[in-house]
Amino acid sequence: MEHPILLVEDNPDDKLLTVRALRRNHITNEIVIATDGAEALDYLFGAHPYTDRDSAALPQVVLLDLKLPKVDGLEVLRRMRADQRTKLLPVVVLTNSSEEQDLIASYSLGANSYVRKPVESDDFNDAVRQLGLYWLMLNTPPPPSE
Repeated sequence: MEHPILLVEDNPDDKLLTVRALRRNHITNEIVIATDGAEALDYLFGAHPYTDRDSAALPQVVLLDLKLPKVDGLEVLRRMRADQRTKLLPVVVLTNSSEEQDLIASYSLGANSYVRKPVESDDFNDAVRQLGLYWLMLNTPPPPSE
């Protein structure tokens, strides 16, 4: 069984573009979408409304925007890395931010990759294709945490 992709994105256009690019590039994993940081944390840790979800069944990769409502992406990353269950989960920061402090903070908090969203849709599609190829097919993830 393929593990899902957790897409944490509040912008409806970016959400649509990302999902479309993943599907167009034959990535068949389930895509779970969280529209804010609080929802992403609820999903990852099996909190309401995800209490029925097996919280041990983690996504294969998290595509995380930084500028999110409720809980921002850096705080999501901080909480993920502080918890044994999600400490090693691959996280790709996928953001419009070109601020150097966001880049440094993301890596300091344990992001595995930092990708600026290309503006042009063809470039965006190509970036998502490469992300999918690497993180879903080439990368060997760590074993589940006990």
